[in-house]
Amino acid sequence: MQPLVNPTLPLIAITTTAGTGSEVDQWGVVTNPETNEKIGCGGMDSLFPVLAVVDPELMATVPPKFTAYQGFDALFHSTEGYISGMTSLMGDMVQLAAIENIGKYLARAVKDGSDMEAREHVAFANTMSGYSMVVGACTSEHAMEHAMSAYHQELPHGAGLIMISKEYYTHFINKHCCDERFIRMAQALGKTDAKDPMDFVTALVELQEACGVADLKMSDYGIQKEECMTLAKNARATMGGLFMADPVQMTDEECAAIYEKSYR
Repeated sequence: MQPLVNPTLPLIAITTTAGTGSEVDQWGVVTNPETNEKIGCGGMDSLFPVLAVVDPELMATVPPKFTAYQGFDALFHSTEGYISGMTSLMGDMVQLAAIENIGKYLARAVKDGSDMEAREHVAFANTMSGYSMVVGACTSEHAMEHAMSAYHQELPHGAGLIMISKEYYTHFINKHCCDERFIRMAQALGKTDAKDPMDFVTALVELQEACGVADLKMSDYGIQKEECMTLAKNARATMGGLFMADPVQMTDEECAAIYEKSYR
């Protein structure tokens, strides 16, 4: 990545989706289709928008499936941040706010795009997840999906994240690296009686079912099971910094195994 040479122009960000949080952070993504690279870029203070406009009325016409894909992208920005090795009090605050609002309102927004109360809360959650990437970090889940859509560019980012999410979080739950944080996220998603880390995965799958996205298939986008190790190596080669934020380090073999277990 080359450093900026010229001063940046002031940017006003008006978001028409609730998914990336880019209206309040200094990050972006660039895809090189010739080399199958999809890489995060930015990080400099000069790349922050000077003004962010978040108006849920501008999101009213987003189709249901994309409302779901975008909502889960926002959710995973915060769930990743909450279990990452870069937690903080500020991060915990915005991440739990995002998880709680998506858990309560995303299915409503998917079901009825004109439900402005639901749209407002999902938009708020998205902005909080943007802040999460400023005060914290995503983990390897995002790097893994970037590899998927770098090779298969018709795959929506949020859909790819949904496809691998169950096995991804199960992997870290089985490591018992942050049991209490998984329990707290399950509670934030609405499972108030959660006492076991796997309750988070249960709550996550229930939300995916409520939003009609629990049955997404990697094979529907041309992904082959034989690609799993290729994707694992690509994820680390292009966005290895996110692997460093994982609560415990993951090998290429473990990464490939998550793809394999997620494959349908």
